[in-house]
Amino acid sequence: MQAVARRTGVFARWWLAAVPLAFLAVVLVAPALRLLAEGWGAESLWAPWQDDYLRGRLLWSLAQAAMTCVATLLLGLPMAWVLARWEFPGRALLLRGLMLPFVVPTLVAAMGVLAFAGPNGWLSRWGGPDLQGTPWLLLYGNLFFNLCVVVRAGVDALSSVSAARVAAARSLGATPWRAFWRVEWPAVAPWLASALCLVFLYCFSGFGLALVLGGQNYATAEVEIYTLVAHELQLGQAGVLSLWMLALTAIVAWGYAFMERRLATPARADAILRRCPQGWVAWGAVVAVVLIWMLICAAPLVSIARGAMNSGAMAWAVLTDEDTLSALSNTAQFSALALALATGLGLAHALAAQRVLWLRTLVFLPFIVSPVMVAFGLLLLYPQWSSSFGVLVAAYALLAYPFVAKSLAARLDSLPAHYLEAARSLGASPWRCFWRVTLPLLAPALRRGMAFAAATAVGEFAVSLFLSRPEWATLTTLIYQHLGKPGADNLAAAQVLACVLMGLALLAFVLIEWPTGEDEARA
Repeated sequence: MQAVARRTGVFARWWLAAVPLAFLAVVLVAPALRLLAEGWGAESLWAPWQDDYLRGRLLWSLAQAAMTCVATLLLGLPMAWVLARWEFPGRALLLRGLMLPFVVPTLVAAMGVLAFAGPNGWLSRWGGPDLQGTPWLLLYGNLFFNLCVVVRAGVDALSSVSAARVAAARSLGATPWRAFWRVEWPAVAPWLASALCLVFLYCFSGFGLALVLGGQNYATAEVEIYTLVAHELQLGQAGVLSLWMLALTAIVAWGYAFMERRLATPARADAILRRCPQGWVAWGAVVAVVLIWMLICAAPLVSIARGAMNSGAMAWAVLTDEDTLSALSNTAQFSALALALATGLGLAHALAAQRVLWLRTLVFLPFIVSPVMVAFGLLLLYPQWSSSFGVLVAAYALLAYPFVAKSLAARLDSLPAHYLEAARSLGASPWRCFWRVTLPLLAPALRRGMAFAAATAVGEFAVSLFLSRPEWATLTTLIYQHLGKPGADNLAAAQVLACVLMGLALLAFVLIEWPTGEDEARA
C-alpha cells in the first residue's frame, strides 16, 4: 500500500509540475533561445570580453552588484541584530517599513532617488553632493531596493539562534562579541549568504534603475542589451551578451536555490527573547538604525511625495486626462489577470518542487532571464502575437509568479509533517488533507506571495514598454512618456503619476505587512 501511495504521489507531483514547466517553456525558454539563436554564429562567443566597451559593461555590472552586496551586509547585519534582540517602541512599524521599498515600482524608485540625491535634490540643498553623473547614484538606488532583503533575512536568522547555546557560551565567560562570533554568526551566515545571492541577482539583471540612474557612463550590460536591440538592431551582439548574462546569473541562482533548500528547517522553540535596550550605547544603536532607515529607505519616497505636492493644481489635472484614466484601467486589468494566473502557477510549482532541487531552481528562471530579453524574444518568436493581449498578460504573470512560488515553498519546508500524518491516519484523502490541513497553513504565505506578485505587476515597466500597443499604455509607460518630453510641466505630471503609482504600491505593502493572527502569536 505504501508503494502504491508513493507512486500516486509522484504521479500527482509530475502532473502539477507539468503546468508551470509548460508555461516556462513557451513564455520564457523558447523566446530566450530564439534571441540567443539570433546571435549564435554571427558573433564569437568571446566577443564581449574582447571588446573594450562591452567588457567594461560586463565588469561594471558585476562590480555594482558586488558593491551593493557588501554595502547591504555592512548596514543590514547590525540593523538586523538590533531589531532581533531589542524591543523598543516602534520596532514592529520599523520592521514593516523596511519592506516598503521592495514593493515600489523601479521607475518610481528611480524618480525618488533623483529627487533626493540628483540635481536640485534635498541632499544637495542641505550641502551634500549632487550624485548625478556618478556611480553612487545607481549604488544608492540599489541600496534603497535591497537593504530590506538582508535585514529581514538577518532578523529571521537571528530569531532562530538557540538561546540555550548563547546562554551556555556566556556562562563559560564569553563576551557578547565572542558569543556572537562563535555561536550566532555561524548560524546566520548561510541565511545572509542566501539573501546576498538574491541581492546580487536583482542588481546584476536589473533594468529600470540602471536605465534611469546609470546614464551613459554607468549603464549595465542589461541596458546595453536593450540599446543594441532597440536602437542599433545589433541582434547578434545582443544575443552573445545575453548568453553571458544568462550563464553568470544561472550560477548565482543555483547557489541561492541550494542554500534555500539547506535552510529548510522548522523554527527553533528556544529563540532568544527580546529585551529593552539598556544604556546610552544601546539606545544610540537604535537611533542609528532609525536614521539609516530614514536616509536609505524613506528619503526617496518622501521626496517623490513632496515633489508631487508642490507641483501645483495644473499638474494634478493630469489625473483627469483620458490617457491617465485609460492607463489606470489598463494597469488594474493587466495586474488582476496576471495575479490570478501567477497564483495558480506559483501554487502548482511550489507543491511540485518540494524536495526536488532542480525543479525548485527553475522558479528563479524569470529572475535570470531579464524582462528585456523576454520581451524581445517574444517579439522574435511570436511576431504575429507579439502585441496581443494574451502574450502581455502571460509576460506579466511570468515575472510575478516566482514570488508566489518562493513564498509557498519556504512555508511548505517548515510545515510539521505530523499534521498530515495525523490526518491520513484518520482516513482523510490526499485532496482532503490538502484542503483542510495544508492550504490553511499556507494561507499567510500565499497572501504574502500574492501581494508581492501584485506589486510586481502594478509596477512592471520593461515588458510594457516593448509589448503593449499605444492604447494599452500603463501607468509606468505613461510616466516614462512624460519624462521623455521636455518642460517642467511634463516633469510635474510624471511626479504626480509616480505618486499615484506609489499609492498603489502602498496598498500592496499593507496587504503584505498587515499583521495576521499567526504574526501576532509569533510576536
